[in-house]
Parts: sequence; C-alpha cells; structure tokens
Amino acid sequence: MPLQSLRNPGRFRWFLLWLAAFYATWLSIVVANHAWGSVARHWAIAVAMVAGSYVAGSTPMGGGTIGFPILVLFFDHPAAMGRDFGFAIQSIGMTSASIFILCARRPLEKPILKWAMLGSLIGTPPAVAFLAPRVDDVVVKVLFAVVWASFGMMHFVKLREICAASGMTRMSRSFDRTAGLLVGLVGGALIASVTGVGIDMLLYVVLVLLARADLKIAIPTSVIIMAWTSLVGIASLLVLSRVAPTTWQLDPQLFGHWLAAAPIVAIGAPVGAFVVARVGRKPTLLVVSTLCGLQFLWMAWHERERLGPAGLALSVAGILVFNAAFHVMYRQGIRLERRLGHTGSPP
Repeated sequence: MPLQSLRNPGRFRWFLLWLAAFYATWLSIVVANHAWGSVARHWAIAVAMVAGSYVAGSTPMGGGTIGFPILVLFFDHPAAMGRDFGFAIQSIGMTSASIFILCARRPLEKPILKWAMLGSLIGTPPAVAFLAPRVDDVVVKVLFAVVWASFGMMHFVKLREICAASGMTRMSRSFDRTAGLLVGLVGGALIASVTGVGIDMLLYVVLVLLARADLKIAIPTSVIIMAWTSLVGIASLLVLSRVAPTTWQLDPQLFGHWLAAAPIVAIGAPVGAFVVARVGRKPTLLVVSTLCGLQFLWMAWHERERLGPAGLALSVAGILVFNAAFHVMYRQGIRLERRLGHTGSPP
C-alpha cells in the first residue's frame, strides 16, 4: 500500500470496524463456550496460519494452501477436514484482506470478477453437496498437490514476464462474461468444492496469462473471489450439516481449529496485503512457488503406497498437462495483447 494511503486513515474506518466486530464476536464465542482450553490445544494450527494468512493476503493463493497440507499431510486429518477448514478460515482471513483491499482502493478487474462471483455462487453449493463427498480422499490430496505444483512451476518459468506486466489487455464484454463465468463455475465446482481453495488461482491465471494483467490488479482480484467462494462454501456446509447432519457432518475438531486460527488470520491476511506492497511480490511468489513444489513431493512420499508407480506417474503427467495449458494461454495472451492493445489499471 502506498504511503499516501496511510496519510488518509479515515478510508480504513470500515476495516477497523470489521476487526472490532470480529474480535468482539470471537471473544464472546470463546467465553460463552469456556473454550480457552480448546484454543490452547490447537496452538499448532494457529502458528501455521501465521504463514497461511500472509500467503492469503499477498499472493493469489488462499490461506487454505498452507492449512490443507498441514492438517491433511502433517496431522493426518481426512481431506474433507482440509477443505472445510480452508473455507472456514478463509471466510475470515480473506474477507478481512478483501475489506482492507477495498478500503485501500486497490485496482480490481471488476467486470470479470463479478461474473466469476456469479459462477461461483451457482457452481459451488451443489458441488459441495453432491460432488465433494463422493471424491476419494487420496484423489483430493493428489488434485490439491498437482494443481499447486503446476502453479508453482508456472511461476518459475514465467515469473519475469508476469512481474513485468503493466495494466492489462482491453477485453470485450463477451470475454469478461464468458471467462468470468467459466472461472466461477469450474473453479467453484471442480476445485474449491473439493479442496477448499483454487478458484483464486484460476482467476489469477486467466488475468496474468490471457489478459496480461499487472499483479497489482490480478492478486487483489483473486483475493476477493476466494473470499467470496469461501463464504459461499462454508455457508453451504453449515446449511447442509443442519439439514442432513448424518450425510454432511462437520468434523468436531473443525471448531477448535477455527477458534485458534481465526484471530490470527483476521489481521494476518491484511498485513500480508500491506507488507507485500512494500517488499515486492517477486520474492514472496518465489518462496510460495517453492513451497508448492515441496508439498507435491511431500504428498508423493506420504501417499506412495496407495498411489504406486502408475499413480505417481499420472500425478507428474498432470503437472505437465497443466503447464502445457498455461503455456497455450500465455501465447494466446500475447496475441490478444498485440491485437487489442493495452490499457492502464482499472479503477
């Protein structure tokens, strides 16, 4: 955030009101449920989400990107817990970062964003209800690992060009509508509903590779779509757990994890959005991309017996297929830029 933003603190009053309301509500929940012991017992996930919240606010990846592998691979929780925790914790952290971004008046790609939000609203709830419960646990782990390893590899290959972009390609209304709806539907129904994260990465890829968007536009826009999808996802889970608790049951430990981590991410994600504007996005993206590759290796070792040589080979092939698709999008983005021209940052 530029220094001039700090000279106008009044624009952040809604962000400060949000923080006050959240912490008052959180404290009331802890006191009413005598939950200090639960908060203390779940200290490890709170510590992990210090890094997760920074990632959520400073990169196109939700805090669940850290929370999912910690819970699923390190603590050996089922993949559904990683998904549910991602939705629950991002509904606080990324909402907090989104309010900060809006108060700071960061540039956003609003036309694509609004269509992506609609697509997510349409695609996420039914997928959470009917698709996610039918996906095998190991498939969820592999999907998460492959998608994020692909994302990390893309940055190692294209980071210089991505960081050098300024403004974005002038796109048509039909492109905005089609791309936004596809991102929302595919990202919400096929990725986020299963892993709790991912729609932000998909929107980011469309913006930086096809629309050649500046990171100052692409990352804040991706933060907001993940915040929205997390709210839709956790609301869907809460409704389903009330309507049919035997079919859609939330893990009892989820509440404890959320209580411990929520006060961290409420301020950590906005801090990430602030700090990255001062230190630059390139170092952060390099570190996060490295972690994306390491979590794939961790998953491959952890699940080696269930995957076997064929499963591991298919996982590696998945990374290559994703990156081939990214390269096609990148080349198409260059052609669109030459034909349509570039414009400055949107308001």
